[in-house]
Amino acid sequence: MTHPVWPLFDLQVRTPRLELRYLDDELATEIALLAAKGIHDADTMPFGIPWTDVRSPQLEWNSLQFYWKNRAETTPDSWTISLATIVDGTVVGTTALLTTNFRTLRAFETGSWLGREYQGKGIGKEMRLASLQLGFIGFAAEHATTGAWSDNGPSLGVTRSLGYTENGHKRMIRRETADEMALFEMSRADFLERLQRDDITLHGVAECLPLLGLEPNKSN
Repeated sequence: MTHPVWPLFDLQVRTPRLELRYLDDELATEIALLAAKGIHDADTMPFGIPWTDVRSPQLEWNSLQFYWKNRAETTPDSWTISLATIVDGTVVGTTALLTTNFRTLRAFETGSWLGREYQGKGIGKEMRLASLQLGFIGFAAEHATTGAWSDNGPSLGVTRSLGYTENGHKRMIRRETADEMALFEMSRADFLERLQRDDITLHGVAECLPLLGLEPNKSN
C-alpha cells in the first residue's frame, strides 16, 4: 500500500536473504523491544553514544523518541533514514543512512546493530550491502563512510571484508573515557566495480527523492 503523504514509509530494499524497511511506528516499536532484550555485553560499548546503558522502559521510550525525532527533522539538508532489518518475517535489527548537505557532498554514513540472538550469522554483512546499494544506486551517492571502536570486532570485520579504505581515527569520548574511533570510506566507483548486485532490489526510491531534495536518478 502506498502512503498518501510520507513516501519514506514505502521505502524498501530486498535481498535474497533479508529486507530493509523504513521504520513506521509499528516497526519502531519492534526495534525498541528488541533493543531492550540486549545488543552487547554490559562491560563494553560499541556505540558512539551509550544509549544502551539506559534501563527498560526508559530505553524503549528513548528509542521511539529518537526515531520520531529523525522523522520529524527530515529535510533536504539533513536526514537520517532508519530501516528495520527483517529476516523471514522477523525483525532482527536496524540500519540507518545519515547525512548532512547530501546534495552538495553526495556522502552518507551508515550505522547498524543486530539483536544478540541474530549476531554471527552473516546478517550484518548482507545488511550493510543492502544499505550501500540504497545509498549508491538509489540516491546516487559518491562516498560512503562508517566507523567503529578498535575493539568492535564484528563491525570491523564487516567493514574490512567489504573492502572499505581506512582513512584515519577520531578521538572521542566513550563512557566518559577518551578512546579512538577507526574511520573508513568507500567510493562510488569502488562499490560499482566490486559490490553492486543485481539481486538487491530497491522499492519506493523515486517517490522519496523530492522529499530529500534530489533529482530523479536514472539508476532507479
